[in-house]
Amino acid sequence: MHTISNEIIRIQVANKGAELQSIYNKQTSLEYLWSAGPEWPKKSPVLFPIIGELKNKQYTYNGNIYSLSRHGFAREKEFVLEAQTQNSLTFSLTSSEETKSVYPFDFIFRVIYRLEENRLIISYEVENKGEEEMYFSVGAHPAFALPLQPHLQFTDYYLQFDKKETTQRWPLTDDGLIKTTPTDFLVDTDKLPLHKDLFSKDAIVFKDLTSSTISIVSDASPHGVNVSFEGFPFMGIWNTKGGDFVCIEPWCGIADSENSSGNLEEKEGIMQLDADSKWSNTFSIEVF
Repeated sequence: MHTISNEIIRIQVANKGAELQSIYNKQTSLEYLWSAGPEWPKKSPVLFPIIGELKNKQYTYNGNIYSLSRHGFAREKEFVLEAQTQNSLTFSLTSSEETKSVYPFDFIFRVIYRLEENRLIISYEVENKGEEEMYFSVGAHPAFALPLQPHLQFTDYYLQFDKKETTQRWPLTDDGLIKTTPTDFLVDTDKLPLHKDLFSKDAIVFKDLTSSTISIVSDASPHGVNVSFEGFPFMGIWNTKGGDFVCIEPWCGIADSENSSGNLEEKEGIMQLDADSKWSNTFSIEVF
């Protein structure tokens, strides 16, 4: 476990999955991450090289069939702590024969955590070390503890979007695939009251939000979270039965749809990176 802190916040990150384990505000004495438990054993897994589920749990590339589990393998791999400063941690995962048996690309994948006052800035970097184009997705899955204070309830909170939204929800099949027909969801509003029935049919998936910040707030408390994700085209909001948390998940990529061809190059939202090139993207978590 690795820890860094400044005057306001302290974070902890594990080598396994380069997974964030704690965001603690020293000024408010509040822990903002879910504590993990039997309802869901993760806290903030990193999603790479795919997001969500593959149709039939497999994909085709260059005529070969490969299998990957939901959200890819990075969250189960041991990362190397590549660099540490007073206010940053850099973790890396390098391709191996094991990863190439399910994902045939040479890469270095980095996850960088940096503190700036009451903000945690998280960057993902992908470096294509191979001699051909590389196809990948990257996403975040942080679970924020709700309620943040014991005298409150889950339903005391709502999601505040930084712009008014009129958008649809893309439902998921029982197998975790994106259905082909969306349903109306938000209509000219910037608020989504939270209640666990919202997640009775799995995650809320958005493809076309205009907002670039979603906040978790309560009228009964001054404390909450801002998640800013400009440059991430997809968004998932999730809770599991019995879990006292809500996940706000910025994604560069998305699960396969029901009518997916299974070809990696044709996968919706897939990122493409030229040989010997780098890609990066950043989002932030501000606690108050």
